[in-house]
Amino acid sequence: MIKVHHLENSRSQRVVWLLEELGAEYEIVTYRRDPKTMLAPPSLKQVHPLGKSPVITDEAHEGRAVAESGAIIEYLLERFDDGRLVPAVGSDEHLRYRFWLHHAEGSAMPPLVMSLVFSMLGKPPVPALIRPIGKLLGQGVQQKFLDPQIKDLLALWEAELERSTWFAGDAFSAADIQMSFPLLAAERRRGLEGYPSLRGALARIRERPAYQRTVAQIGEFSSPGR
Repeated sequence: MIKVHHLENSRSQRVVWLLEELGAEYEIVTYRRDPKTMLAPPSLKQVHPLGKSPVITDEAHEGRAVAESGAIIEYLLERFDDGRLVPAVGSDEHLRYRFWLHHAEGSAMPPLVMSLVFSMLGKPPVPALIRPIGKLLGQGVQQKFLDPQIKDLLALWEAELERSTWFAGDAFSAADIQMSFPLLAAERRRGLEGYPSLRGALARIRERPAYQRTVAQIGEFSSPGR
């Protein structure tokens, strides 16, 4: 039995979706964010020292804890996959698969997270007296530094999905599960106007029965809008 320690509205959505695709037995333990800070509760530190989600525990292996999205995905694939969600080792598709599996958190999410953080500098809980300065700072960093990076990312993703149905080729893989989070974050934060291939990928994702079962249980990730 796999326990998914799920923080509401977080990256752990991908872990539940993967388990649904794999048909593996699992249980969801839900944690609520602090309504003021939006941070995870201290109780998550009892599962893993960083106190962040996603994290899983494998009850078949004495409650072994595994953290970090990419590590969790690889762990679950080694435990449960029958070859459907990972392209053949040595193939061009496998090389693409490996790139996107790591790109999602290594290159894609940092500027998207920074964009969210800097957009909040002019809003509570930032003290009212410094919100005007915070807003100007945030806008400056956004326009000069983050917007160009995110534009380059979206162009890369669009080009990749113009050449094949999914990120690693014409077959759905775990790389698409991993990349779903940056796609959803970009859709919510930036919009995907002008990126028809990205919109098409999200539409195909939302059509998958395993994804629909996931959303029915824990909802779809939604970051604050633009």
